Amino acid sequence: MDSLRSLALDRIDEVLISLRRIIRATDMHSKYLAKTTGLTSPQVLLLQTIRNKGQVTIGELANEMSLSAATITTILDRLEKRELVYRERSTEDKRKVHAYLTDAATEVLKTSPTPLQEQFTKQFSDLHDWEQMMIIASLQRVGQMMNAQHLDASPVLDIGTLDRQGAGAHKNEAYPTPNEE
Repeated sequence: MDSLRSLALDRIDEVLISLRRIIRATDMHSKYLAKTTGLTSPQVLLLQTIRNKGQVTIGELANEMSLSAATITTILDRLEKRELVYRERSTEDKRKVHAYLTDAATEVLKTSPTPLQEQFTKQFSDLHDWEQMMIIASLQRVGQMMNAQHLDASPVLDIGTLDRQGAGAHKNEAYPTPNEE
């Protein structure tokens, strides 16, 4: 009986260690990205999305990145202050506003490291369907066990707030994490 309990505790420890490693990997990559570019992962992903889509509205960006339009607007505000993006009202439909990259943003993207999300996406896509489904099911179950199934979350791999330079909560922000030891 003690050996079964010990085995269960060992498995719990392995799960918790794996979760902690995922959190730390995300945190370390976010810090590296911030150090090398001065930008957060969501900011880099937003710049990449604008680059890849060309002329794009805030609503289209929100849909593409699975973030609220308010969150996209806040990130765009920060990027615009840094002269990395600019916005123009559509000539065909005055209700629409399009976001564009500046030359400075294009240069930043040329030298920025690959976001963790892209690395993950590539490796996940290379897995067999059954492996992908197993990972999805397992992570969804872990989320339920942590009572997190009802939390809003975007598919952006980053820790803390989506834009650390701003204050206030947004619909899709992650929980702030405690300071590292």
